[in-house]
Amino acid sequence: MAIPETLTVMMALWIVLVIAGLVEAWRHRRILQSIPVRIHVNGTRGKTSVTRLIAAGLRGGGKRVCAKTTGSAAAFTDPQGREFSLYRIAGANIIEQMRLMSRMAKLKPEIVVVECMALQPQYQSLTELRMVRSNVGVITNARADHLDVMGPGERDVGLALAGSTPVNGHLFTAERDLIDIFEYSSKDRSSQLHGVSEEEVAAISEATLSQFKYSEHGENVALALKICQHLGVDREQALQGMIGLEPEAGAMRILHLEYFRRDMIFVNAFAANDPESTGGIWERLIKKHGDDRKYIALINCRGDRPHRSQQMAEAAATWTAADKYIVMGSGTLMFARMAVKEGLDPNKIIVMEQGAMVDVIETIFEEAGYRSLVVGMCNIHGGGEDVARFFQNRALREEDL
Repeated sequence: MAIPETLTVMMALWIVLVIAGLVEAWRHRRILQSIPVRIHVNGTRGKTSVTRLIAAGLRGGGKRVCAKTTGSAAAFTDPQGREFSLYRIAGANIIEQMRLMSRMAKLKPEIVVVECMALQPQYQSLTELRMVRSNVGVITNARADHLDVMGPGERDVGLALAGSTPVNGHLFTAERDLIDIFEYSSKDRSSQLHGVSEEEVAAISEATLSQFKYSEHGENVALALKICQHLGVDREQALQGMIGLEPEAGAMRILHLEYFRRDMIFVNAFAANDPESTGGIWERLIKKHGDDRKYIALINCRGDRPHRSQQMAEAAATWTAADKYIVMGSGTLMFARMAVKEGLDPNKIIVMEQGAMVDVIETIFEEAGYRSLVVGMCNIHGGGEDVARFFQNRALREEDL
């Protein structure tokens, strides 16, 4: 019986695609083998910061390093420490990791540091096992964020992140509450687990953090230092390399302004978009900078992140109360409804759904009065970066956290 011509063509096409896939997989494996050390950074909070800190610390120790971040503004860093923005024609896609590995390999680095860009649990594992194949894995922490994808609970987030545990390598983490998950994943993949202790974090003094050009967390620095030391870099050399870092686009900035007789401290904390991190930042800022100031919480919502808005509203009701909650961006009613349900005074909530930046700025000044602390939170994209840029360009100086 003769095979229909259409079926023959489809079979031939399928064979060609399979062969092309096998060739591409072989080629990518050769690229990975040309890079001696591959570091894959994952976690809920601080991935971009830790990626940049590790790369800077290793460069401080004389290592030839390339890095790739996918945070507020995706960027590629060459061995000289120069950052180049990545332009995505069709949005973010995990295949980007393979293309960047090929680009970095041409620069013949000793080490590459790559931030994980996958959210779905299956893609996190796929990225590690097929695209990065790291020697050194990093999980900064596991917090209750992206629960619509990795949830429903915080423990589920930890299990999803564990998918990026390397095989026959080393896994570093600053997470302590869910450490049992990473102990299991490390054992399952024959890797050695290295946890960052509270004592190691405490060893990063305020005097050390004050030397950074932006507000950095001691936990991030301690984790990055431990990895640099594991790879043979002197602690002091690594630390000096980190201190020299310029702020990345989404880094937290505490800016002091005197604008038309208004004394304002504006904090760009938009990138700290899980409730636990944001709440900790809010309380520390009030304790250090809040004397005799009005407190303004500027919440930037995203319609495609409804769970985040809901979580932030639930958490905000437990924090030291703000004088006003200005809710901007899209999907703002999700925050407003949950906040009122949790007990926030509706008269303190100003909803500015899809508000123009000029209107948001004017509202901030109207509500802040002549002496205020304004904290931007929840999401950097969707308007947060524009508001942060406005205040950054008018700041007199930068404060410490």
